[in-house]
Amino acid sequence: MSNNKKVWFVTGSSRGMGVDFVKAALAAGHAVVASGRDPERVSKALGQSDDLLPVKLDVTSRADAEAAVGAAVNRFGHIDVLVNNAASFYAGYFEELTPEQVDRQLTTSLIGPMNVTRAVLPVMRKQRSGHIISISSSAGLAAGFDFVSAYAASKFGLEGWMESLQAEVAPFGISTTIVNPGFFRTELLTEQSTNFAEPSIADYDERRGPLVEYWKSQNGRQPGDPAKLARALVAIAGQNPPPRRFIAGADAIAGAEQKVADLKAQIEANRDLSTSLAFD
Repeated sequence: MSNNKKVWFVTGSSRGMGVDFVKAALAAGHAVVASGRDPERVSKALGQSDDLLPVKLDVTSRADAEAAVGAAVNRFGHIDVLVNNAASFYAGYFEELTPEQVDRQLTTSLIGPMNVTRAVLPVMRKQRSGHIISISSSAGLAAGFDFVSAYAASKFGLEGWMESLQAEVAPFGISTTIVNPGFFRTELLTEQSTNFAEPSIADYDERRGPLVEYWKSQNGRQPGDPAKLARALVAIAGQNPPPRRFIAGADAIAGAEQKVADLKAQIEANRDLSTSLAFD
């Protein structure tokens, strides 16, 4: 394997953005371990290639994660780039989401990436190199809007974990990148991927209907091109060092800039009170 050829490990590769990530990495000359709960669906989505290894992986299963990483190392000898892409979307007002739905959101979108990363880290530590990319969201950076409380919780958690993880693994030559996509035309908002809370509280009735219609109407109209995002991921994975954060899309940048402005305003609004709290 040439020095420029890397081994990628991509979760959630049977459909959506994960398919684009795998295709872009293959097109750039890399080898890819493409994982999904149904490896036959992964193979159907991606076809056959000597540089492609479809593997079974439900990210909520630590045993699956360890087995998939073992298969990757057996086939290619190492793992250079991990892309934590698999996720779910439970939409609705927090009070109307059931505890079980919130648990499923966190288990898939936060604990799932942790499970896979935990399995990959011994490989990267041994080789003293590696790059962990976790796909967050604009809602993981600025989530001041209705209907995404559970999803935002999983993504904010992902970001806090990744930021701390960076400090822990940097001494081993391992880099981390958080990716904050805006609205990209993926399958996230399809009926197969989005789970809406059941209406149960009358106080939310007036606002709920228009919001459900809004989210449904956005499917297929998102401005971002996932194939372009995939090529951007390949580009940043080739940077030395790669960025700690990549905000993807003009809409995502606008949201991040507003978040920065809001934080600055909140700091200044109570600066005197905040700085008066030390012991005299």
